[in-house]
Amino acid sequence: MNKSGQIILVLISVLYSSFQKIYDHHPFFSIDFFLFTLISWVVGWQYDKARYYEKKARASEESYKKLIDSLPAPVYITSNHRFLYVNKAAMNMIGATKLEDVMGKSIFEFIIPDYKSRLLERFNQIKKEKLPVNTIEYKAKRLDGTPFFFEVSSLFIVFGGKDAVLSIGKDITVKMEETERLLQKSEKLALLGQMAAGIAHEIRNPLTSIKGFIQLLRTSTRKEEYFDILLTELDRINDIVGEFLVLAKPTAAVYMTRDIKMLLKDVVTLINNQSLLNNVQILVEFDNDLPLISCEENQLKQVFLNLLKNAIEAMPKGGNINVYVMKKEDGKISVQIIDQGVGIPEERISTLGEPFYTTKEKGTGLGLMTCYKIIEGHNGALNIYSKINEGTTIEIILPTITQPLLKMEVSHSL
Repeated sequence: MNKSGQIILVLISVLYSSFQKIYDHHPFFSIDFFLFTLISWVVGWQYDKARYYEKKARASEESYKKLIDSLPAPVYITSNHRFLYVNKAAMNMIGATKLEDVMGKSIFEFIIPDYKSRLLERFNQIKKEKLPVNTIEYKAKRLDGTPFFFEVSSLFIVFGGKDAVLSIGKDITVKMEETERLLQKSEKLALLGQMAAGIAHEIRNPLTSIKGFIQLLRTSTRKEEYFDILLTELDRINDIVGEFLVLAKPTAAVYMTRDIKMLLKDVVTLINNQSLLNNVQILVEFDNDLPLISCEENQLKQVFLNLLKNAIEAMPKGGNINVYVMKKEDGKISVQIIDQGVGIPEERISTLGEPFYTTKEKGTGLGLMTCYKIIEGHNGALNIYSKINEGTTIEIILPTITQPLLKMEVSHSL
């Protein structure tokens, strides 16, 4: 430890005593001399000690910085949630070109708001434990605003005389994106397996019937009756395969401008005979001045046919089906199909539209799944609301030809 402060103060004491000896003729070795020299020695010792520890702290801090800068992983030090130091790897990760872009800023400026509470809880754990805490993931953003995922482990330290938190981690954005891709792929494979199993099951039932009746045809004389049953089962297989092909086969749909009133009238006329046979009446109401829509006519008719057919089948005792077509809001049109049927349990509504999930005894679930797919392809939405023994409401929301944004752009261009 350097004793320069101690030596200087003792020399000052000696010079002062010498001055008093020469000019005031005081004795050199007086009580005042010894007392003042002792005080000078103690104060000088304390001063040198403080300078030593200050220099040691600065050296320690510089060593910290050199060590941190030498690490390839992003490392940063914060105190009261503000950056005290950031290494080059961390600067590169957030897109900073110089240290001043980060120093003194709050760490919350770089954390997505949804992850703020997670970060605060983590800091509380760090201060409480005073030990390294396990890694945790955050979603953060770079200086240019682009998001990324960061995996970090933190440790409580003292830096520059302040309580601080040292954090070290890595950018895991690529890993998270790859995980998401694998999950999506896994979900698609699971869905494919589910659909394959469902199709095999649905087709096997009518095939078993066909096989049995063909064997009966060899020995029986009631051939006409058996032929009717065989044809019915074959039609069922054809319907299942047809619904599946709509989902699986990519089609280049041609969208044309159409009047939804004409589409619905055609569909109601087509299904009216079936509804009357089931003691069901279909009542349709249209708003005035309905805007036109852009659609693939046959696909949209298929949706309305499927939904009206479902509504009829849900009303074994008959009743009314009300269809309301109205303007939902600017740029959107709403079609509501309301039946008085048996209804659907609330817990089952979220699973409707999944393949081979159905409330019908002989249904496949592909029909409603096809409806969802078609409406989604039209940039619309299909919502289902239902109550047991009260009925079901299905609302289809479709975009119209004229959209608010398009209107605004046209007015600006004019």
